[in-house]
Amino acid sequence: MISALLGVGLAALLIWGIDDKPKAQYFHNEGKVFGTYYNIRYESTADMEDSIRASFTAFDNSLSMFNPHSILSAINDNRDTTTNAFFETMWSEAERVYALSNGAFDITVAPLVKAFGFGRKSEQMSDISSQTIDSIRQFVGFDKVRLENHKVIKSDPRVMIDGGAVAKGQACDMIAEMLRRQGCNNYLVDIGGEVVAHGVNAKGEPWHIGITKPNLNNEGAQEELQQILAVTDVCMATSGNYRNYYYDGDVRRSHTIDPRTGYPVQHSVLSATIVASTCMRADALATACMVLGADEALDMIGRTTDAACYLLVAQKDSLVVVSSENWDKSIQ
Repeated sequence: MISALLGVGLAALLIWGIDDKPKAQYFHNEGKVFGTYYNIRYESTADMEDSIRASFTAFDNSLSMFNPHSILSAINDNRDTTTNAFFETMWSEAERVYALSNGAFDITVAPLVKAFGFGRKSEQMSDISSQTIDSIRQFVGFDKVRLENHKVIKSDPRVMIDGGAVAKGQACDMIAEMLRRQGCNNYLVDIGGEVVAHGVNAKGEPWHIGITKPNLNNEGAQEELQQILAVTDVCMATSGNYRNYYYDGDVRRSHTIDPRTGYPVQHSVLSATIVASTCMRADALATACMVLGADEALDMIGRTTDAACYLLVAQKDSLVVVSSENWDKSIQ
C-alpha cells in the first residue's frame, strides 16, 4: 500500500511539474532609443525587456556619436581607443557598400551633414558658400581612413565617422540574434522603421509591415501607407527625403547629402525601401539609393545577390513605383 501511494505521489508531482512549466506567449516591448522608437514583439516563455535594454546600452557605448564615452566618440575626438565587434561589423559593411555604390554611401559624411543644418546639434544654414563646401570635402571620404589592428587610422584628424546610416539596421540584427539565442522563433524587431521579421505573429499569420506614402502636397496631413506587406523571414529598411528637409530661399534642401559632391541630393526619389540579407545591409543600401537616384540605384541593386529595392519617385504631382526585378520574389 505504501509503495502504491508513493507511486501515485510521484505521478502527481510529475503532472504538477509539467503543468507548472511556463508557457510561451507573445510579449511586446517598446520605448525610445537612439533618438527614435522601438517596438519589439516576440514569442517567449519570459519577458526579455531587461536583456533588450542591456543590448541597447552596449551598442550605444560602441557606436553612438552622442555618447561622449562611446568608442565612436573617442575616434572622432582623436582619443586613443580600440574598436570592438560592433564597430568592426559596422565598418566592414560600410566599406562594402561604399565600394558597391561608387562612394555614394560614405560614413565620413558627417561634417557635410552638420554644415547643412541636419546634425542633432546643428542650426540650419542658408549662406553656405562653395568655398566652404570645398574646404569640408578635404576631410570627407572613406578613402581617408583605414582600420588596422583594431584602431582607426586617419589621414586627416578632422575626419569624423558617423554610423547613423547603418546603426538602426545593425541594432535590429543585434536584437534579433539575441532573441534567436534565447530560443525565440517568432519575432518582429522594429527600430525607427527598420525591421527584422521572423516566423509568424500571435495570430499565426505573417507579420504585416507598412511602407509609408510620401505626401507631396500637404505637409501637415496624416501619414498614409503606400503598401502593406505580409512577410516572414525578412530584413527591411527604408530611407526617405520627404520628412527631414528645409527651404533655403526657394531651394528645398534634403537631409541626404551626396558625399561625392558635398551637396544635398535634388533628384526625384522620395523614399527607398530595401530588403537584404541583413537589416544593417538594407539600411546602408537604402541610404545609397537615396543618394544615387532611381537609375543608378537600380543598377547598384542589380549588381548585388542579396538585395531588392522599392523606390517611390515623384513625377509632377504623382508618385511612381520603381522596383528591382527581384522585389516581388524577395518579399514572399
